[in-house]
Amino acid sequence: MKFIKYSLILVVLTLSTACSTQKETELKIIANSWVGYSPLFYAKESGWLAPLNIQLYTVISLGESLNIYETAELDAFTGTQYEFTHVQQKDSTLLPILLFDRSNGGDVIMANRTLKQLKNSTQPIEVYLEMHSVNQLVFKDFIQLNGLNDKTFNYINKDQLKIYTLLKENKPEYPVIIASYSPYQQKLASLGLQKLASTQDGDGLSLLIIDALFTSKEKLLKHQAQFTQLKTLINNALIALKKDPFEYYQKVKPYLENTSYPDFLSSLEGIKWLNQPLTKEQERRLNNIQFPTKDLL
Repeated sequence: MKFIKYSLILVVLTLSTACSTQKETELKIIANSWVGYSPLFYAKESGWLAPLNIQLYTVISLGESLNIYETAELDAFTGTQYEFTHVQQKDSTLLPILLFDRSNGGDVIMANRTLKQLKNSTQPIEVYLEMHSVNQLVFKDFIQLNGLNDKTFNYINKDQLKIYTLLKENKPEYPVIIASYSPYQQKLASLGLQKLASTQDGDGLSLLIIDALFTSKEKLLKHQAQFTQLKTLINNALIALKKDPFEYYQKVKPYLENTSYPDFLSSLEGIKWLNQPLTKEQERRLNNIQFPTKDLL
């Protein structure tokens, strides 16, 4: 299985740091299982990262990714503006250097009730999400836009795979809301849960979610050439995706919990790639959420 457990990653990182003769130049990146980061997975499986001395570690959840980045002292991590803001409070030099995509339906609110039923419910509502991640922003946006602030919410902090497994094994009779994202939203839909809102334009959420690669100013200066080459590899991976989606899928599917090909294609519809120069409108929207762009490669 491609996803490495937290403790095992720490052991591997320790050993690689101790044994590597090129530890000063090795670039260590952590990413979680999100279709928007799949160009990194494709680059790794294509053998493109090793010659550049880039090591990619992968985990399931956003929370894991952030914890490992901070505790194992890695060089860069993937995430959204939520993770960026969180880490920047500890490291003011943190900055985004590579954009992957913006969510356009890839982040969703799902439930076992209709929106009307939730509004009329007097029961406490259980909310499954990854706490301390962009899931919180998605959920907050949803309840504010739909006037649900007066409801009683019981929060269950689980990664997306555990949420799916838990709900599959124990179908709840009480009201449930899940903040999720691709490819897990397709898995949740297979359990009968319905989508109430998403980040697709006009689909019930106003939140702009950006996926990017973040690093510190010091690490950017140290690994400038590698980051620049990585940008080229991401572009090449997206060219490969456009040319042969199935070949691309076969390489990245182990990182996406072996999502089916139809679900993979559906996941792609939920994002808009941002590997090209930003338009003025895109820059305006990023400025509105105080997302810095001056150091983007």
